[in-house]
Order: sequence, then structure tokens, then C-alpha cells
Amino acid sequence: MAATRLSVYTSHKSWGVVVEVFGFSPRSEAPSIQIYTFSNKLANRNPASNDASLEAYENDIKNNKNNELNFVYPINNENWMDDEDPEYIKSGAKVELRDVLVTMPELEKYSLYGIKLEESQPLVYELCRYIASEYRDKVLCTEVERRCNLGSSIELLLQLDEWCHPDIVEGELPSQSEVFQQIADVIVSKDVAKYKPTLEPNTHWVNWPEGGSL
Repeated sequence: MAATRLSVYTSHKSWGVVVEVFGFSPRSEAPSIQIYTFSNKLANRNPASNDASLEAYENDIKNNKNNELNFVYPINNENWMDDEDPEYIKSGAKVELRDVLVTMPELEKYSLYGIKLEESQPLVYELCRYIASEYRDKVLCTEVERRCNLGSSIELLLQLDEWCHPDIVEGELPSQSEVFQQIADVIVSKDVAKYKPTLEPNTHWVNWPEGGSL
């Protein structure tokens, strides 16, 4: 994980919560923005062709009535990852981050953002954290990308760059979370003043040390 953002949308009859997570997993082919959309009226749901079978698709829809997952890949080129081990950065490579050409930083520049390199050759997830620090808006969604599973009439009400997210792996549920309880109040009342968190934000990558290694 390298960057996150949470957006709350409402309209007269619908609501939506979108969580963006930019980063890299060794199990994926390239860094991506994972777009988690939760809504009572999802739009543009993923097609059945994305699943292994029609039965799998129907089960997916049945079990995920109010949530959808999509991906955006903000890095355009593919020739910057090491040919022998794509978890590493190729020496001297450049990254096409949307409309910006990013040159690989000198090693000492990583430490400016608290990034401690595991080895002398930077890993992909370490570079993701660096470019997220330098180009945050480029590694997160555009408004069009963020609304991919929301209707056109729904409007942005609240947007958070940091918050205290429950640790789902450890059994913490959003329904028990102060943040999401307050977000629910904001949605019902359409009053952003209802969001008054008392807990320290934890969505910076430094709080999730294994993000990028799994």
C-alpha cells in the first residue's frame, strides 16, 4: 500500500462510499489503484465474462449485492521493472505515470519520505510509496474513475485523505468502527459536521508494514 483515499457520495435516494488504494502486490503484474465501491444502487457492474462461469458470476452478485471492486493502472509503460525479477526496479528506468515521466530517484531520496530500502536495488512497492509521496493526485483516481460504479446523479459529500481504518484481518468490523459509524450518520443527515473522529488516522502506509510484501 502506498496511498489511500475515501469518498462519500449521496443523492436523494442513493449513497455510495468509495475507497481507493494504490500500491503493488507481488501477486499482480503492475501497480494498481484498487477501487472498492459500496452503494445501495451500484451501476456498471462487472460483466459475467470476468468470472470463470455463469454460476460463479451469479454467486458473486448474490454475495456482493452492495459492493464492487475495480482496478485502474496509472502507470502506462511496462519496461521499468526488472526483467529477471519484476519485484525490483530496473536500473535507470523511467515510469510513465499518466501524463508525467518520472525518473528513478537517487537512493537517498527515498529516506526523505521515511522509506527504508530493504536492499540496494529498490523494490516496486518502495517506488510506489515514493511516487505516491511526490505525485499523490496522479496515483489516485480521477473523478470519472472513482465514480465507475456509481450513478450519474449522485454527488460528492465528503472526502478523506486519512482516517482510522478497522483492521479487518484482526476481526475489526466497519460496523464497530467510529469512523464508519460517523460516515453513516453523515450519509443519513447529509451533514458533514457529523464527522468528528477522535481516533488517530492510521491509513498512511507506515501503519501497515506488510503492505506490498504479500
